[in-house]
Amino acid sequence: MLFFVNQPKISQPHPLLDAHRPVYNYPMIFYIVRAIIRFGIWLIADVEVHGLENIDLKRPGLLVATNHLGRLDAALVYILLDRPDILLPIAEKYRTSLFWRVVSRALNTIFIDRYNADIAALRACLNTIKKGGVVVLAPEGTRSPTSSLQEGKPGVCYIASKAGVPITPVGLWGSEDHLLDANLKRLRRSHITVNIGPAFTLPKLESRERAAALERDTTEMMCHIAALLPPSYRGIYADLQRTQELLSRAETAAPSTAAASSLA
Repeated sequence: MLFFVNQPKISQPHPLLDAHRPVYNYPMIFYIVRAIIRFGIWLIADVEVHGLENIDLKRPGLLVATNHLGRLDAALVYILLDRPDILLPIAEKYRTSLFWRVVSRALNTIFIDRYNADIAALRACLNTIKKGGVVVLAPEGTRSPTSSLQEGKPGVCYIASKAGVPITPVGLWGSEDHLLDANLKRLRRSHITVNIGPAFTLPKLESRERAAALERDTTEMMCHIAALLPPSYRGIYADLQRTQELLSRAETAAPSTAAASSLA
């Protein structure tokens, strides 16, 4: 997932950006589309947010990592982050849809190749952070078919290391497509919970044994996300010692930080 208004300059054109020029010269379009998205979410869901104090919206250069459950996840970014310089990638399969092409043009998103090394998208992420923007990524790479955490991919950790920024973990639940569809059929609003954890910094990535280091860092990142989720959503990271350590730490800090807000 990724969105941006101030498009980063890429050394070579992105192959999936043909006939998809950004319209950041018209910021009003962005704000209108964002307002429509926010209203649409308000109509269909009540969004409960925990840990909003853990994300500094005024900080330049933010990297957010979240689990991915449903199509609505990307839209949630626009009610959580009140700033326009957001980069959120969209799966390349949506490029064939006229609706998604129109929406992505209005929001200046990029379509990303999830199955091959997308160097241009990587540069876009790094340049966005370098210019002080926000990058939001789902390390699993796609929606979880079981709602529980799947194995994370190392791209987010690589970006964090190259950009020299911490990762802000986010765990969300209640946004699964089948739950939203079932509630819409009954004319009921869904309840979505977003849990934002404290940012954490990974060790500097050394050139030697980089693959092993990225695997270690990816596990660390996914454990941070797992610790923000209910037990049934933690997936393959549920029983790892690091996840249990983070859960214990959160329980200790809970009395002083237990606060929630509703955004819809």
